[in-house]
Amino acid sequence: MTNAKSLSDEFRRAWGATPRLYRAPGRVNLMGEHTDYNEGFVLPAALEFSTMAAILPRRDRRLRVHSLAQSESLAQSETAEFDLDEPDPSPRHDWTDYVFGVAIMLERAGYRLCGADLMLQSTVPRGAGMSSSAALEVSVGFALLTESGLTVDLIDLARCCQRAENEFVGMRCGIMDQFIACHGVAGHALLLDCRSLEFRLVPVDPRACLVICNTMVRHELASSEYNLRRQDCERGVALLSQALGPIKALRDVTVAELEQHAALLPEVTYRRCRHIVNDNIRAVQAAEALEKGDLHRFGALMAESHISTRDDYEISCRELDLMVELALPIEGVYGSRMTGGGFGGCTVSLVEAGAVEHFTETIAKAYREATGIVPEIFTCSPGPHVGPVVL
Repeated sequence: MTNAKSLSDEFRRAWGATPRLYRAPGRVNLMGEHTDYNEGFVLPAALEFSTMAAILPRRDRRLRVHSLAQSESLAQSETAEFDLDEPDPSPRHDWTDYVFGVAIMLERAGYRLCGADLMLQSTVPRGAGMSSSAALEVSVGFALLTESGLTVDLIDLARCCQRAENEFVGMRCGIMDQFIACHGVAGHALLLDCRSLEFRLVPVDPRACLVICNTMVRHELASSEYNLRRQDCERGVALLSQALGPIKALRDVTVAELEQHAALLPEVTYRRCRHIVNDNIRAVQAAEALEKGDLHRFGALMAESHISTRDDYEISCRELDLMVELALPIEGVYGSRMTGGGFGGCTVSLVEAGAVEHFTETIAKAYREATGIVPEIFTCSPGPHVGPVVL
């Protein structure tokens, strides 16, 4: 609430009027890494960290956007303007593409938006892989729709925000990040079928806490390698279709089918496919484990998933592997894995509630001694989805 008040005060100082406020959360993915763009299953949870949008409608069709705080997608103290009636908008290749891209995709989907002044602030940790881009997109999209007097269809909003990132920003992400920002529920993870967009809420046992450890490293190849992994999966689908018939995505391939037809695939492509096929299964099994309160089973699946992302999908890095290796032997830890796009960012660990303080102190000290880097460590509870902020 302090952040909300300071954002409102800053808006009033800068532009002489009192805005309305909206927030959308970042997320942590508990299981199912890179399975979303393969039309598979994911198990994310929304976080208390969020991006806030302060907004006031204008009489014209211009968007004026000012960023206050740095995040993965916001650059500090920048203002930009955009005309909603611009006939052929093109990306500017900076943080504003996330904002204007959402407005463009909403307009193309048939929503007639009003112009607005927007001021943005984020508490989603920068470069941590907690999806600050989706939090930004969804907070802006929800604010623009609401202030334009339009009904907000949360599934349609998630789709438009994904299209903004795919078609305007140029990142070929799946829909997971935008969807959880639109549908998260406090105290719950969400098992999402990324093909049908059917989902069910999965309670996170209060006997345990989610602890996110930021390695404080972000390797530059993350974005390019992300798109290459998607190409690897598409290549696998094309080759496996020769034997399995017209399949749409790796979601359609079983473990037995993949092993039976492995000879059709180059070795690297086979390993990429093996990760996706198995992590789809793990996401469903992890949801079932949480529903049963079987935290040890959930932790074992986390460990399996990390090995798979490290060895088969090759999206981990030395620092992520080290953070997981340091976490697993600590008393009270059920499991640990890298989370997010990879090549840096964060791990997520499931830790017995009474052991959290010991865990954070122990792993911070061990990681600092091994790398010389002071990590950021967050104890998180699953938070709510996008919505208005009332001061």
